[in-house]
Amino acid sequence: MATGSERTAVKLFSYILAFLFVFSTLALAAGGGNPDALFQGAEQAVSFCIGITGGICLWSAVMELMEQSGVSRALSAALQKILVRLFPIGCRHEHILSAISQNVSANLLGLGNAATPAGIRAAQGLAALGEKAADELCMLVVLNTASIQLIPSTIAAVRSSYGAAAAFDITAAVWISSAISLAVGLGTAHILKKLWR
Repeated sequence: MATGSERTAVKLFSYILAFLFVFSTLALAAGGGNPDALFQGAEQAVSFCIGITGGICLWSAVMELMEQSGVSRALSAALQKILVRLFPIGCRHEHILSAISQNVSANLLGLGNAATPAGIRAAQGLAALGEKAADELCMLVVLNTASIQLIPSTIAAVRSSYGAAAAFDITAAVWISSAISLAVGLGTAHILKKLWR
């Protein structure tokens, strides 16, 4: 059952979405734009979602196979030594360490949709520890936002839906850009933690 703060957040988010819709519609009308663009955009969004469904289902199945075969657990175990250094408070609790490990390993495999439930469990665990784990909660957000992807499956599915001849030919660029973004994100979080103190 949703708490009062969760209901408030959902209500606020609903107001923001409603405002954005009304504002964009008025801006379209004031700018003399084509009103049919609203319907064309909705049609393209549905076509896009249908187009990438197959790829996401395929890679979600691959993730499930990795889970069943123990590959994900092995990857999670290999990551734990690194994660203990990034999350010294949270990793004292087995359920938080397990959730963070699952989240990071799923992100490494490029399966953001599969990483979300573990990320939510990890965030809830860190939030329950209170103020002493606030920095680690911020670090978890950074780690999720700028994660390294060994297999960019979701973006490959998007590229494939738009007719890319080699959907995975961006893999090296994804490795480089995600490694740089992760290093900058973690470095910035560490610096801000020191300055905030």
